[in-house]
Amino acid sequence: MSDASAPGNPQNAGVRVDFHTHLAPFVHDEVKGPPALQRPDQLLEQLEKSGIDRAVVSIPPPFFRQDLDAEETAEWVRAVNDGLAKVAAAEEEFLPLAYLPLEHPELAIAEQRRLREQDGWVGYCASAGGRSVSLADPALAPLWRALDEDAALLLLHPGTSPDERLEEFYLHNLLGNPVETAIAAAQLVFGDVLPTHPRMRVLLVHCGGCVPDLVPRWDHGVATDRAGLKPLTEPPSTAVRRFFVDCLVHDPGAIDRAIEVFGEDKIVLGSDWPFPMGTKDPAALIAHRGEAFVTRAATTNARDALG
Repeated sequence: MSDASAPGNPQNAGVRVDFHTHLAPFVHDEVKGPPALQRPDQLLEQLEKSGIDRAVVSIPPPFFRQDLDAEETAEWVRAVNDGLAKVAAAEEEFLPLAYLPLEHPELAIAEQRRLREQDGWVGYCASAGGRSVSLADPALAPLWRALDEDAALLLLHPGTSPDERLEEFYLHNLLGNPVETAIAAAQLVFGDVLPTHPRMRVLLVHCGGCVPDLVPRWDHGVATDRAGLKPLTEPPSTAVRRFFVDCLVHDPGAIDRAIEVFGEDKIVLGSDWPFPMGTKDPAALIAHRGEAFVTRAATTNARDALG
């Protein structure tokens, strides 16, 4: 993982960070996406235009390839991580996240161990929902312990929903993505993963998806002892304040609601570059909260999220 004392490191004061950008690690005929995924120079241009100093980069969801079997996944994940490392190493502005395949817990654990001591990485990313196993599955316990020991960042990006009803009307994105994020968040909350691994930093993209509007219902379910729930270290409304979330939601009121749920100290910038559901100016999404809050999200909160 990166040296926090290095010159220009995002943990230094005043460095503005976009946590939600994507680059392709290599060209692959079976994986589609915007052509700009192959153009790191265009991401650098976008950072300059938006007044942002660093971009946390991860592979785009089409590169998750959660349909592969275990043997194919092991080969694929090593290739995408080694490929992204090469792309990111060319520019100091890029802060890469290594991908962990949560649909195969044993492979995710092995890949985290392989990359744990490698320089350059600032954390990890993985699929929220999609075909990942439940994030409360005991098979992932060694991974959560390792991330907690390292106080590591894990960015959860929604994978493609397995619900075939979402194939029409672009619903796999318009509805599926925020729901998949909420499923992953709920598994971490009701599985009591967050308070029992307090040093691990989990970041939800798309401003937490559906989570802000569901937390009161989650609290009520716990308070009324609904079937299937086990005793928790803390109520859901407290546990969710351990999440970081990016600001990528397209309404000032939704930003305000997210701040109520997660806290002012948990909002960071996120553009989803270069996808059309993103934004070219993530700071503008929170500008109604005032310049001091924009600066806090872009710098102070960013340093906290990176640990």
